[in-house]
Amino acid sequence: MGIIIAILLFSFIIIFHELGHFLLAKANGIRVDEFSLGLGPTLIGKKIGGTFFCIKLLPFGGACMMGEDDADDMSEGSFNSKSVWARISVIAAGPIFNLILAWIFCVILVGATGYQSTEISSVADGYSAQEQGIQTGDVIKKINGRSVHIWDDVRLYTLTHSDDTPYEVVYERDGQEYTAQIEPRQLEGDVSPLLGVTGGNFERPGFFGTMQYGFYRLQYWMNYTVDCLRMLVTGQVGIRDLSGPVGIVAVVDNVYESAAPSGLLTILLSLMNFGTLLSANLGVMNLLPIPALDGGRLVFLIVEAIRRKRIPPEKEGMVHFAGFALLMVLMVVVMFNDIMKLF
Repeated sequence: MGIIIAILLFSFIIIFHELGHFLLAKANGIRVDEFSLGLGPTLIGKKIGGTFFCIKLLPFGGACMMGEDDADDMSEGSFNSKSVWARISVIAAGPIFNLILAWIFCVILVGATGYQSTEISSVADGYSAQEQGIQTGDVIKKINGRSVHIWDDVRLYTLTHSDDTPYEVVYERDGQEYTAQIEPRQLEGDVSPLLGVTGGNFERPGFFGTMQYGFYRLQYWMNYTVDCLRMLVTGQVGIRDLSGPVGIVAVVDNVYESAAPSGLLTILLSLMNFGTLLSANLGVMNLLPIPALDGGRLVFLIVEAIRRKRIPPEKEGMVHFAGFALLMVLMVVVMFNDIMKLF
């Protein structure tokens, strides 16, 4: 069951990504040759309005083929015949649509379950927070300069910034802001160092509040992705901690099995929460300046906009090819790790 759900969920997220490219291409009068879900040989397909829509054999990935790699094609309606700003909008649309989808998921989740506020509901004895005068009812506003809006923000920062202690915590009490230096402390029986405070109750905002806190939850997942990348680069986590398609299937199966006893609604909300992570992750990763990804293409287009001169296609092609080769090697390593974790 996990495999089927993972394929459906991942396919939906990929389709939404490619839909962003497709809609902006059409809006800019760019010819789209093929819109596909999956990789490899074509299983079924149909040409509609000049675009061949198809489903391919391998159920991972997808493509919106606009001829962007054919630098010599300057015919009417071709990708490279359009202005640099039109091309930037088309390339950026994919990851931006992923972030929009993640925000929609977040709004639904906040509307259905609410959010946990940053108001402190209890302060434990023996920890730094108590010694620094933190009290029940105080509202945490910032940690080391990063704004926090939901309790997940507090958990994430303490989890991914364990070396940045003590924390400079800005909190609000009776409408006034105060600052305290709080150092996580691990007492007997604690699995990890703790601040010694517990988050507030779950709250349900109104309609506009749901939109706002949907954005805050999206911001949390974007920070989650960036923080995990930072930990990977700095060596706090290793490549063995990464997960690919096989790992995603395993996680989706676990999410489904854990939520199944509570009913269909819980299953949908749990899968939507995981889908938020996937979509936000895909959006952020594709905006990074990595060759072969959308962010790498955007770098060349932005340089072109600044120079007002196109970078030689053969040089850009070499960079993207090298980036694609490295990504394939990384994918093989990650997939090998995923398979080894199953045994």
